[in-house]
Amino acid sequence: MPLLVMKFGGTSVADLSRIENAAKKVQAEVARGYDVIVIVSAMSGETNKMVGYVEGTSKLYDAREYDAVVSSGENVTAGLMALRLQEMDIPARSWQGWQVPINTTSAHGSARFIDIPRTNIDAKFAEGFKVAVVAGFQGISAEGRVTTLGRGGSDTTAVAFAAAFGAERCDIYTDVDGVYTTDPRIASKARKLDRIAFEEMLELASLGAKVLQTRSVELAMRYKVRLRVLSSFEDTDENSGTLVCDEDEIMESKVVSGVAYSRDEAKMTLVTVEDRPGVASAIFGPLADAGVNVDMIVQNISEKNYGTHAGAVTDMTFSVPVNQVARAQKAMEEARAAGIIKYDELISDTDVAKVSVVGIGMRSQVGVAARMFNALAAENINIKVIATSEIKISVLIDRKYMELAVQALHDCFELDKG
Repeated sequence: MPLLVMKFGGTSVADLSRIENAAKKVQAEVARGYDVIVIVSAMSGETNKMVGYVEGTSKLYDAREYDAVVSSGENVTAGLMALRLQEMDIPARSWQGWQVPINTTSAHGSARFIDIPRTNIDAKFAEGFKVAVVAGFQGISAEGRVTTLGRGGSDTTAVAFAAAFGAERCDIYTDVDGVYTTDPRIASKARKLDRIAFEEMLELASLGAKVLQTRSVELAMRYKVRLRVLSSFEDTDENSGTLVCDEDEIMESKVVSGVAYSRDEAKMTLVTVEDRPGVASAIFGPLADAGVNVDMIVQNISEKNYGTHAGAVTDMTFSVPVNQVARAQKAMEEARAAGIIKYDELISDTDVAKVSVVGIGMRSQVGVAARMFNALAAENINIKVIATSEIKISVLIDRKYMELAVQALHDCFELDKG
């Protein structure tokens, strides 16, 4: 039998009526001749509730017990989904992570997959079961403890199962009907994409698009798992949603496929750092050790006196999530106190946003940056930092201009046109 993986997020299984609605979508795929592995999230809000219970009980909690508590929501949903399918005369069985087993590393709260043996679930399919309902977000360590994969881990679970079982496709059901050229709440002309390449989706996800979790796209790209993003709340068929696939499956790509943004960014600048070999390591090593997620980096070289040392110095600018500014400041102050790095001043700007254009068509087209910068200049939007890759251009700008920038770039690259 061909096999399909279907994943339902928290809003898709938020109550019994929505679980029934999701079960009907599974029923339709079984009727088409598929064996189905269903991956479920916890009911909407349940994981946050569990996290609140843990933090209310123990501020310095044991990570193993944290995982035991916060993984419980998915177990409930899996059981309820299996019961609903059984009521619809579909042979179904629920599976917790340890029952599959989903083998992971022992990094509680952010575990990684090691492998997913097929034996147990294949045996149930051989017995005549049509659906395996698996609790997402969780696995089991070599020590026999429950682990969790981090927020958004159910998407990653679904892709991992699709890869392990050779599924024809992995359908991600959510509260939107696909991947759009940008956020429709900001640009009314935003258009749903029929197809998007893995690399483009990975960039959009990492740059702030919330449709798919970044790790799930990385895994899909690595194992060539075809993903489809579609709505739980609309009637769907084989042409619904957005297909995330290999670049070879897309006939012709636009130069730019989408505009992404991240509102909660901060720009930090170390003023008058010695310009010498190893200085970048001296800066970004302590930041990494402190768990600071550095993104854009710009180095400006100037000739000034550095204390009693007359020689080359530089200003080093980088961006971090705004909620990590205090952590970054502490890491730099401690590194300076320890003599690891010298600088005159650390300047933080917490009122910036990141706006990016993404498209695999940029590989073969020139002038994309010029068009982007001209569009921003026409709106009198000043660019603070620029970073590029083969298929992406990102800029930091004042946060108050973020929505204007998104709209201007969407219009500039005519993303409303198919």
